[in-house]
Amino acid sequence: MGASYAQDTTTFSSLDEVVFSANKYPNKTTLTGKVLSVVTREQLEHSGGKSLSQILNEQVGLYLNGANSNPGKDKTVFLRGAKGDHTLITIDGVPLYDATGIGSNFDIRLIPVDNIERIEILKGSQSTLYGSDAIAGVINIITRKPLNKTLSGSGTLSYGSYKTLQGNTTLTGKKGMIDYNIAYSYFNTNGIDETIDTIQSVRRDHDGYKQQNLQAGLGIQALKGWYIKPYLRLSHLDADLDQGAFTDELDYTSTIKNWQAGLRQEINLNTGKLTLLYNYNTNKRIYIDDSIQSQSGFSKFSRGEYRSKEHFAEAYISTTLIPAIQFTAGVDFRQSSTDQNYFSDGFFGPFESKLGKDSLNHKQAGIYAAGHFKMNQFNAEVGGRLNNHSEYVNKFVYNINPSYLFNQQLKLFANLSSAFRTPSLYQLYSEYGNRSLKPESALTFEAGTQYFAASNKFTSRFTFFKRQIRDVIFFYYDPVSFTSIYINQDKQKDNGFEIETSININKKTILKFMYTYVDGKVTTQSNGKDSIYFNLLRRPQSILGAYFQSQVTKSFYISTNIQSIGKTFDVVGYPSKNITLDNYIIWSIYAEYGFIKNRLKVFADLRNISNSKYSEVYGYSSPGFNAYGGIRFNF
Repeated sequence: MGASYAQDTTTFSSLDEVVFSANKYPNKTTLTGKVLSVVTREQLEHSGGKSLSQILNEQVGLYLNGANSNPGKDKTVFLRGAKGDHTLITIDGVPLYDATGIGSNFDIRLIPVDNIERIEILKGSQSTLYGSDAIAGVINIITRKPLNKTLSGSGTLSYGSYKTLQGNTTLTGKKGMIDYNIAYSYFNTNGIDETIDTIQSVRRDHDGYKQQNLQAGLGIQALKGWYIKPYLRLSHLDADLDQGAFTDELDYTSTIKNWQAGLRQEINLNTGKLTLLYNYNTNKRIYIDDSIQSQSGFSKFSRGEYRSKEHFAEAYISTTLIPAIQFTAGVDFRQSSTDQNYFSDGFFGPFESKLGKDSLNHKQAGIYAAGHFKMNQFNAEVGGRLNNHSEYVNKFVYNINPSYLFNQQLKLFANLSSAFRTPSLYQLYSEYGNRSLKPESALTFEAGTQYFAASNKFTSRFTFFKRQIRDVIFFYYDPVSFTSIYINQDKQKDNGFEIETSININKKTILKFMYTYVDGKVTTQSNGKDSIYFNLLRRPQSILGAYFQSQVTKSFYISTNIQSIGKTFDVVGYPSKNITLDNYIIWSIYAEYGFIKNRLKVFADLRNISNSKYSEVYGYSSPGFNAYGGIRFNF
């Protein structure tokens, strides 16, 4: 596909690549000191039928626990070793939350790959521009844009191991002042038995998973310089679950529904752009354990239903004050509510808990500004945000990001930025809630170098980071009064580094290497004294990856990747016991061949070729060698 293909498929930004997430306006990576990686559309198309969690799991600095387990297994995002609710998920820059959980992190399983144009992974504390939860960084999903044709489309159909059937179709078009896109995706698998069988029971089952997604958008160039785009996204998934580690369950199921509706407006000004956003996000999760076939837990029957609604609105302007200064300023507002009902009937009789949306709701508003200064080879961004919450009032965060570019080849950068995470509705208002909770507060420092050879054949980046978090929210149990409550108690300190290198062997062949290392300790009080211990559980300290890809001919493409996942640690049981999960290697190969001027492609996706035996979570199993094949078409 030529030199442009070789450049586009690097897993981190080329020095001259244009990105959006770093500054909330299109900007070259030469002009920002922030650390940002990009997953391009080409990479997504060459990922076979992989899920979003599996694709992200191959990126430097990211580990998604459960990504390679059963499709219905929870997927927890660990960016640079941070907790799952310390990474913010956004779609086209709009933050997504789920107020139904103990945390507020959005379920990444609900986002299909098929309608994604690219993914920008912005690392480091980013609350200045993005608000709550962006302690470790932001994963910004950018949706596909219509081609400049009246009608165009694409689709994929594949089948493989565990009776996995997957398909999607997308239609887009543009005519005059109107553009549109509509996409539907379907996924259905028998799955594997999620838990490890130590009893050799004959009454075990595979835990199936089914998901459907529908997305639609309509763009209208209403007036010159005024673009309006309403959109709708629907997600529905059904999953069979097991009771817990080593514990099978035959009739435990979950259903998750999410739908979003919103409006995006962009108004071009003489020296910049005004962007207006509104997004309505609602989630519904239902868990039913009808223990007729098996009764592995304490309940003969249980049903939990959790609903949430969220409104998000934002207005921001990006403008050039003078040629050397780009200025961004905005305001945003978020309102969340949830109602939760749980009922069980077990060995100790019936139990019921009801939490209503009248008491489980909060509001927060933010005002932010950032100035981007350019002077020859020196660039710097300085910004701040003031966030007001209906419970804990105000929180201020800031960022300082200088960088210097030598001869358009070597960039030195450093970032100092603070961030916060708002306590969830459950942590504030549930039966264990504490309305006196303060937000978790983080300060991150990162520095590094990025080299880009003039020949466009070699790129490399080294990044060191150090993150400190105060007022970490902790679930406290009082052994005297037998009461439990969420409190601010712990202090978290994390550090690590990332190395990523890409070698363009020729215009069609790329070799890449990545290495990630993280370490972290928590300081907590025990019996009135500070106790310090390693606590980065269920995430490896080190990951090494090697990737090779080649467009052998215009029609034939092949890639292979190997990941070595280091040992992970967990604490299980009562009294607690330390567990070490062994390191393992995942080796995969993808190949495709194109027909009819590459409008029709046949592909094969082979995963875990060496049939590694491993567990991402203690007591849970993972697939052995699995394979998928299918076709991809476009017109």
